[in-house]
Amino acid sequence: MSIKEAIIIEGERVKLPTKYGHFELVPFKEKINGFEHMALIKGDLTSEDTVLTRIHSACATGDLFGSLRCDCGDQLIGAMKMIEANKTGVIVYLQQEGRGIGLMNKMKAYKLQEQGLDTIEANLKLGFAADERDYNIAVEILAAIGVKQVDLLTNNPDKIIGLEQSGVKVVKRVSLIIPSNPFNKYYLETKENFMGHQLTENKIENKSCDH
Repeated sequence: MSIKEAIIIEGERVKLPTKYGHFELVPFKEKINGFEHMALIKGDLTSEDTVLTRIHSACATGDLFGSLRCDCGDQLIGAMKMIEANKTGVIVYLQQEGRGIGLMNKMKAYKLQEQGLDTIEANLKLGFAADERDYNIAVEILAAIGVKQVDLLTNNPDKIIGLEQSGVKVVKRVSLIIPSNPFNKYYLETKENFMGHQLTENKIENKSCDH
């Protein structure tokens, strides 16, 4: 599928030196709703058969403000450091705040969590699924930058399934585990125990094709 036929518009590629390495940044815009996403690229992706990749959903509280209620900001920084060390890779940054429910609803979910609900119960009480994210846009962006198969930086098996169902081959799962703190311990335990996130050890593993 060409960019012209796709549901996204590719913007200008620019150099982005950061505290965690030197990258290139490419913005993408969805034609149907105007949502803007980014690809943070390290090295020549076309030189690799399999690209170290992180699909990261925006988390304003964690990514921007360093919130301790989640592990999102630390995961983003960890992915940047790992990709920099690898000398090749990409982070696809999606505007899917709050696992796809948006910032306003995420704050409503936070308030419910302060009243004793866990992260899943809060989403369900608000009328959402536990995870509302859609990885089709990530697949479009990967196709646009020439990535067909990935070593995926994730603790979430559902993300592997979502990408493969959309046409991206996941060769390996690469753990990206952040130690818990008193503010996110229950949140991380909920993700591990009820959402299947694999948070117990930090390793690279071959992914079975069986789901």
